[in-house]
Amino acid sequence: MNKDTTIPKNFAVFNEDLNDEWVALFSKTSLIAVDTEAMGLIHGRDRLCLVQICDENDNVACVRIAIGQNKAPKLQAVMENPSIEKIFHFARFDVAALASGLGIAVNPIFCTKVASKIARTYTPRHGLKELIMELIGVELDKQSQCSDWGRVEELSEKQLVYAANDVRFLIEARNQLKMMLKREDRLALANSCFKCIPILSELDILKFTHVFEH
Repeated sequence: MNKDTTIPKNFAVFNEDLNDEWVALFSKTSLIAVDTEAMGLIHGRDRLCLVQICDENDNVACVRIAIGQNKAPKLQAVMENPSIEKIFHFARFDVAALASGLGIAVNPIFCTKVASKIARTYTPRHGLKELIMELIGVELDKQSQCSDWGRVEELSEKQLVYAANDVRFLIEARNQLKMMLKREDRLALANSCFKCIPILSELDILKFTHVFEH
């Protein structure tokens, strides 16, 4: 696969929603990688600012979400398409962000962080940077993670490179993790966990904490 960490050749930034061309492009595949950027980590307080999508051919689109925006119909059509698996790293946050910010009910889901914790029990390191380094051999630059994603002006090149790279290697990571899960006879368990993610995300949105504790 392409291990270049600069902005990919087929890369687009949209304001508020995808266009028809990119909806058609993503609708041709059975797998897409997705990530989100927000003003913070608290749903309802910290608004959704950016949604990144990448397909198996390294086509990457970033959708900027405007202040006060609560709908993105074309993005929603892709995210809710049952024939396309959406791959996230820590899906619990992103699924909640898309539901809270845009009313999107993502389905179906594969979470590389959950898969990593179930498959890679030989390590406590399940962050995206560590996971991609081990499985893909690519070192991600995370310096722009805590930056202003809600800025009115155009996003910086560093922000765009960061946003693109957070999704560009997820499909290959998913493929390798799925092989590991099959090998260790844990794939069914992981799939059951993925189905729980929308419920956990809803609990997070509603500020329920420690629901499963004694």
